[in-house]
Amino acid sequence: MIEGESGILAVCPNDERPIYKSSSRSLLWPNGSKSLIFTADEPERLRGKQHQKLWADELAAWRYAESWDQAMFGLRLGKNPQAVVTTTPRPNALVKALIADKTTHVTRGSTYDNQANLAPNFFSKIIAKYEGTRLGRQELNAEILDDNPGALWNHALIEAARVKDYPDIVRVVVAVDPAVSSNPDSDDVGIGVAGLGADGDVYVLADATVPDVLVPVATPNAWGKRVVDTFDKWQADLIVAEVNQGGDLVESNVRAQRPYVPFKKIHAKRSKALRAEPVSALYEQGKVHHVGILPKLEDEMCEWNPQDSSEPSPNRVDWLVYAITELLPDVAVKQGKSRVGTANCIQSYTSPADFG
Repeated sequence: MIEGESGILAVCPNDERPIYKSSSRSLLWPNGSKSLIFTADEPERLRGKQHQKLWADELAAWRYAESWDQAMFGLRLGKNPQAVVTTTPRPNALVKALIADKTTHVTRGSTYDNQANLAPNFFSKIIAKYEGTRLGRQELNAEILDDNPGALWNHALIEAARVKDYPDIVRVVVAVDPAVSSNPDSDDVGIGVAGLGADGDVYVLADATVPDVLVPVATPNAWGKRVVDTFDKWQADLIVAEVNQGGDLVESNVRAQRPYVPFKKIHAKRSKALRAEPVSALYEQGKVHHVGILPKLEDEMCEWNPQDSSEPSPNRVDWLVYAITELLPDVAVKQGKSRVGTANCIQSYTSPADFG
């Protein structure tokens, strides 16, 4: 927003360009105005602030809707206080409410409108991969899509059980759905964290899937390190990973970062749909809660139609299913017996003593 190629410092004429004070997270403008900079992950920092203009970037991806509420409470100075929102139009409750508001003016722009400013390879590789898909319509064409009627989840279901705080967590797992290659056409490496609460419910804590902004290339070394770093950050008890395609290489990638990390192999024996159905049923029963907003995971959950073979591989859904099945194995299997018939997968655990 500030220092990027199209940020404030880059686009303002010399006589209008502000001074950026990173230490105080502020912009000082030539006319005497002052802009304060906040992260949406800390709603309390916005409490009590007053302003006459507001710019909220990527609002649809904010983890806490409370941040928007606090920012709006302070939008009360001047004769015409206004807010501008720039965001990918995910169909969450906040975005839908803003668009439905009669005082909102909507302007849309697609990735194709910006083609002159993007690398040619981006269009030949990335765009071609998602063109024509539901995710592409949202991310590339700025369409607001309703939930996919063929999906196992919907946004209302996730929203109903969403929480900001959670009880004591008695067990934490990091789940991995690996990719077998590392090139622009490769699947993402699904990595995520979930915990079993003292109340018996599951709390989905984080989505660390690569590639992303911090880890732009999903090489084996990069995602192996990401898995172990995530394990440490959340003080997890176990790493579970699907090894159907990568075999022992999946475990090796992780153990190259730390030889004795607790690791459990999952050999998936059923289709993605059959593994996901019992987990979807747990959501319907209110047994699974997302902590804050996990936008990319939730989009994938609500867009993936298990009956449509043309859909991209749901890498985030895969890690989610593995994590929840590990935390609630008895419940997940019982939920799926009528449709699956047998257990969803064969699992083997490699302890530090077994390794080597």
